[in-house]
Amino acid sequence: MSDRTNRWFVWPDELRRRGILGINQRNVDYIGALNPRLLYPRVDNKLVTKGICQAHGIPVPDTYFVLDKQSDVTRFMQTLGDRSDFVCKPASGAGGRGIVVISSREGNFFITPGGRVISGGDLRYHLATTLSGLYSLGGQADEVIVEQRIVNHPALSDIVVGGTPDVRVIAYRGVPVMAMTRLPTEASGGKANLHQGAVAAAVDLVSGRTFGGVCRDRTVEKHPDTGVPIIGIEIPEWRRLLTAAMRLADALEMGYVGIDFVIDVAAGPVVLEANARPGLAIQLAHREGLVPRLKFVEERIAHGAGHEDRWKIIEKLCDRFGQARPLPVGEQALL
Repeated sequence: MSDRTNRWFVWPDELRRRGILGINQRNVDYIGALNPRLLYPRVDNKLVTKGICQAHGIPVPDTYFVLDKQSDVTRFMQTLGDRSDFVCKPASGAGGRGIVVISSREGNFFITPGGRVISGGDLRYHLATTLSGLYSLGGQADEVIVEQRIVNHPALSDIVVGGTPDVRVIAYRGVPVMAMTRLPTEASGGKANLHQGAVAAAVDLVSGRTFGGVCRDRTVEKHPDTGVPIIGIEIPEWRRLLTAAMRLADALEMGYVGIDFVIDVAAGPVVLEANARPGLAIQLAHREGLVPRLKFVEERIAHGAGHEDRWKIIEKLCDRFGQARPLPVGEQALL
């Protein structure tokens, strides 16, 4: 039928007219053209990313220690000491796989923010499999970072379930072009991962306030577990967060990058990781395609533009494109 609302799919030219960035165009025109392959270790290894952040004064969670061989797993409890809250994550993991968050401890038993109890033996087994490369990119031998657990900022803590929300910023040629916050749910197991069932809300680049929203590829206005509206949330210290995103994009020397932040109650915005191949679902959260924004920046950015110049571009970008418009049925399923 010709009426798009009566079919479950859309044609490629319809997506192009809406400015939707597809995976092939992303890979060729942006990732392939602007992210030199030899620089990928800067984002594929979280230890390297943290080192770059620290060298440029960009806040990151404190690293307690790093496991890089199986004998370190044997001594894990001794090295851990009396720490009762921490995070274990693969240095070369992706998509949130392999991350274990511990919020409290009872002797040799560890408790996650969602209330799951993990024995010391099970935790050591998980660390051993992580070192063997179970969660790493390409299945190569990995390292485990044991680091500070972020304590949610009060502005975000009431809306999430059993986890820590994060903020994803897409930066193009050092200019933030889109942002969203990802909110854990029961379905996502407390992880801010959209593919596992987390909620995403678009964030206005100027005000730092949320609008729109998506969960499991469908638009939503409330958190599915708490019932709290996900529209109108003000991300704390927004200008500081976007400035850090610009600084890290410069330091990484990549032209198209996703940067993930969490908001700590004490430290404010801290960088969790960066991604040379950021996903495309942010367009669904915004109900808007990325391509017009990328072209807008391309036409205006000057080589080596300072951060204040970029803020002017961001303001003009938001004036031009405003907030979300509903995506037609079909485009929602394809993103």
